[in-house]
Amino acid sequence: MAFKEADIKSLNFNPFTKIGSEWMLITAGDESGCNTMTASWGGLGVLWGKNVATCYIRPQRYTKKFVDANDIFTLSFYGPEHKQALSICGSKSGRDCDKVKEAGLTPYFVDGTAAFEEADMVFVCKKLYEDEIRPENFIAKENDEKWYPEKDYHTVYIAEITKVLVRE
Repeated sequence: MAFKEADIKSLNFNPFTKIGSEWMLITAGDESGCNTMTASWGGLGVLWGKNVATCYIRPQRYTKKFVDANDIFTLSFYGPEHKQALSICGSKSGRDCDKVKEAGLTPYFVDGTAAFEEADMVFVCKKLYEDEIRPENFIAKENDEKWYPEKDYHTVYIAEITKVLVRE
């Protein structure tokens, strides 16, 4: 598997489809240990003069430990042929099994972090900011009730996209 670096301004994809419908993997860690999780919430844009990605991780997710312990993580995007693999990565915990192996994914290490060879595109991200979603800040209170019945509020990570890799 080979990736080539791409200019972020040359990308032509719909983030609403890529994140919301096709999903992405959030991956952190290195050769000594890494973990990944499927995400269908997130955003892309410009903040503080940088190209950024925003992602959300609940406190009970094992991947959070790896994102918190490292400055760099990846967001990776896949074609529809990998939907089952992403489903496995979203429904099983790396605490309990080798879900990467079960999903049939091949680790790919870049810039001190991990992604997977099967990805069509990988964003290498450097953390800039994190904060917890707080119930008192909901203006639309129904979102607190609907999405957080267990009160397990996400941590929000804003990260600079430092590198974009695309499948060759």
